Amino acid sequence: MSLSLRVLCIVGAAATFLIVTNSIRRSRMRMDDAIFWVAMSLGLVIVAVFPNIATILSRLLGFQAPSNFVFLAVIAILLIKLFTLSTEVSALKSRVNELAQEEALLSSDVEELHRDDDGNRQSNHV
Repeated sequence: MSLSLRVLCIVGAAATFLIVTNSIRRSRMRMDDAIFWVAMSLGLVIVAVFPNIATILSRLLGFQAPSNFVFLAVIAILLIKLFTLSTEVSALKSRVNELAQEEALLSSDVEELHRDDDGNRQSNHV
């Protein structure tokens, strides 16, 4: 793995770590998401500091260059994360729809109760 790729991995990992810690301080990120990004940045640092890991794994898996293995591994991990986030977003959208429907039903029930109360009051006064 080239020196420029190793430096890029370390710089990218440091930037990711700073962004994540800043987001945690501002309470803009959940802890389980932060753990993923910290682990991802630590993984990049480990691969950058110990490039033999990428070299050995790339040879075992038949890659021509360790950098190809690193790129594929990062893309695969991010695709898995994207899938899990898409699943969570779909579940949240369904929950928002359910809550909106429940709120609409409750709102119509409350309006109906108010109409009944107004009608009863008027009939009592007459």
